[in-house]
Amino acid sequence: MPRQGNGVPTAAEGILRRQALRESAARTYARSLPIVPVRARGLTIEGADGRRYLDCLSGAGTLALGHNHPVVLEAVRSVLDSGAPLHVLDLATPVKDAFTTELFETLPPALAADARIQFCGPAGTDAVEAALKLVRTATGKSGLLAFTGAYHGMTAGALEVSGGACDVRIARLPFPQNHRCPFGVGGAEGERLSARWTESLLDDPKGGVPAPAGMIVEPVQGEGGVHPAPDGWLRRMREITAVRGIPLIADEVQTGVGRTGAFWGVDHAGVVPDVMVMSKAIGGSLPLAVIVYRAELDVWAPGAHAGTFRGNQLAMAAGTATLAYVRRNGLAERAAVLGERMLTVLRELAADQHCVGDVRGRGLMIGVEVVDPDTGAGAPELAAAVRQECLDRGLIIELGGRHSSVVRLLPPLTLTDEQAGAVLDRLTDAIPAAARRPR
Repeated sequence: MPRQGNGVPTAAEGILRRQALRESAARTYARSLPIVPVRARGLTIEGADGRRYLDCLSGAGTLALGHNHPVVLEAVRSVLDSGAPLHVLDLATPVKDAFTTELFETLPPALAADARIQFCGPAGTDAVEAALKLVRTATGKSGLLAFTGAYHGMTAGALEVSGGACDVRIARLPFPQNHRCPFGVGGAEGERLSARWTESLLDDPKGGVPAPAGMIVEPVQGEGGVHPAPDGWLRRMREITAVRGIPLIADEVQTGVGRTGAFWGVDHAGVVPDVMVMSKAIGGSLPLAVIVYRAELDVWAPGAHAGTFRGNQLAMAAGTATLAYVRRNGLAERAAVLGERMLTVLRELAADQHCVGDVRGRGLMIGVEVVDPDTGAGAPELAAAVRQECLDRGLIIELGGRHSSVVRLLPPLTLTDEQAGAVLDRLTDAIPAAARRPR
């Protein structure tokens, strides 16, 4: 961060210094991205120092249309100018009715035909909590099925079903992947073994698995390292749970609203879950979280899950505009095409860079796994160097996966071909530059 010519710290430096002194040690993004955003539009963020950055973090996938899209701003202004109340708890309003109607237009038809919606506290983790509470109430059971590598949020129940949890009552199932297959085989055989293990564990009276109230799965594991669930395997999980009367919960917090190249991540496999967890992009950049589920599960009592800010009118208006824009302009289909082009370029880079162990993703949810060229193990220090080299070149990315060794790209769905080229140019320049750094 530059200083003024007289050596006096700039305004941005002062803001960063005060943040470091005042904010919790738990802050995350601020540590790796020491910038002070003051303006933003679309893909671009401008810092207080005058530098411009291409933002491929997008609020951890929240900004489907990028920063300050005109349709979002207009939707928010219309509510503000109308004189409508901004805080209504869970009362019915025209704004909420419009949001719910638009959201139901996007759902798998078999779910939308007989669905209920619960507005939760304004974060995805609270919606996960609601989903777990819902299936436990509806089934009368307490056990849960979750997967290695999963991430579902930071509250107690959501952490319990996430991959890094310990001392929990959750049955952990192997999530299939090619690069580091838990069975060492990958591909279709790895998928088959994962499904077989799941069936065996559920049907074994000595398997040590409590009767499950539900299974929760991400159509693409995001924080876990950008691992798409194979379509055939996901369909098999639906079959396994349906036969045994186990509700299937799809965590679409990050995969929803066109991110993966379909409106919802489950659409790729044609799977209809019993519960869908939604947040991030559904609020059009503002806080909003809901669960949508089959009506027969709707057996909990009034107030069984509540939250003071579950009636966020501005977020519902912004969300309605975002959902409609993505749906009417085919942005999910656009994400599928553009994402495949970007993956192709990155895979060509991987062939020349021994520090790139794998390139994977779906739509505009892309991961590049950085490894030690000598051992093939995850390389967190090298990945952090790639992140810094990207930032030096005006590109904002973040890390995820095991050992934080996966470079993640979550650009807005409004990304143009020219912008995609600029992102790729900066990333493909940053990776070899990081690899040349002394170890």
